[in-house]
Amino acid sequence: MAQRKLVVISIDAMGYKDLAEQTDLAPTLTKLRDQGSWVKRVQGVSPTLTYPSHTTIVTGQYPAVHGVINNTKLQPKRESPDWLWYRRYIKVPTLYDLAHEKGLKTAALLWPVTGSSKIDYNLAEIFSNRPWSNQVLVSLKSSSPKFIYDMNKKYGHMLKGIKQPWRDDFITACAVDTLKNKQPDLMLLHLVDMDSMRHRYGVNSPEARAAWGRQDKRIAQIIAATKSAGTYEHTNFVIVGDHYQIDVKKMIHLNMIFEQHGWLEGIPRKTTFKKNWQVTAKNCDGETYIYTCGKVDLAKVKESFAHVEGIKAIYDQKEAIARGADPHCAFLVAAKPGYYFTDEVNRPAVVEEVDPATLDEPNRYRGMHGFDPNEPDYYTSAIFFGPDVKSGITVEKSAMVNEAPTLARLLNLKFPEPIAGKKIKEVLKK
Repeated sequence: MAQRKLVVISIDAMGYKDLAEQTDLAPTLTKLRDQGSWVKRVQGVSPTLTYPSHTTIVTGQYPAVHGVINNTKLQPKRESPDWLWYRRYIKVPTLYDLAHEKGLKTAALLWPVTGSSKIDYNLAEIFSNRPWSNQVLVSLKSSSPKFIYDMNKKYGHMLKGIKQPWRDDFITACAVDTLKNKQPDLMLLHLVDMDSMRHRYGVNSPEARAAWGRQDKRIAQIIAATKSAGTYEHTNFVIVGDHYQIDVKKMIHLNMIFEQHGWLEGIPRKTTFKKNWQVTAKNCDGETYIYTCGKVDLAKVKESFAHVEGIKAIYDQKEAIARGADPHCAFLVAAKPGYYFTDEVNRPAVVEEVDPATLDEPNRYRGMHGFDPNEPDYYTSAIFFGPDVKSGITVEKSAMVNEAPTLARLLNLKFPEPIAGKKIKEVLKK
């Protein structure tokens, strides 16, 4: 029997509601949902951000264990902190590591936290955020150089920098080419168009709905590529989301409070602050970590912000660890729907309305992720389809940590124990 192949497609910001309510815009996904197995409500990890979530999808572990506890680093002096782009930030085995060890051919296109990994054909998600660097150089350094050179030579004309929807069109063209000409045993693909539109225009905006339709067409192209390659009959397809989004109207700047208490020092005429902090908030959008350095009265710290408008819950370190979040934080703070956190100082107020005129600027949004994974109707979703997947099956609810061992089973791989996730047996034929 031919080696089974696996194509995993992540649609960034896909929620359960998209597959349940927007079927008119997604005929391909609806067909896969109905003819394969649909895990309707997938509960995310804390924080419900792109990088922690994608790392959980390929490890089966919570952020507290796999180590990717946020999208970006704590770099208070930088207005654009570095992201956790590289494989070295992951502390546990990944699905693509297991595949590599077994001698399987691997490919990844914009899959987060894969920079400088051992993936055979890798176009890592990374972008230039330093004035002395550029996009081509940082991509070449962290990806598979010849592969990315060839893809850019063929399809680079489709790009407009990193703007959407052109970037997803480029990535889809690269995926189609790779499936036809490289025929990897494992492909990981990350599509970001809808996430971008929801951030800018809102969760249920016409722009987000149009992006959902574009994602459906891209998935149809990817499936068609396996048919052209002659691999369709022994390929399993899995479509996952990493988080949903919630519409927001207000920002919470907790670092302004910490500056008022003398626990950090803002940089004049900037929204950043100096490194000599004692207490700082490091945002995860709909949640934020609170970190302390040195001897600080935690009760006083908590009291300083507990009254702030828009805060839903405050979890201490022990509770944060139990939720799978960063074990090094002093507190994990959750925002109410409609609010999100920033790391900024020197703002007009601790709680500030988002000015619509600023929506093209960094950290200004209409839609946001990162909220408490227990928030009602905030589930993402997953579809399994292929020769090793049961047909017409619906699983009402599962957890994101369960996706990795299920993906491994589809490639006849197994994660070393202990692992938090368990196979979703209901979707598997064996």
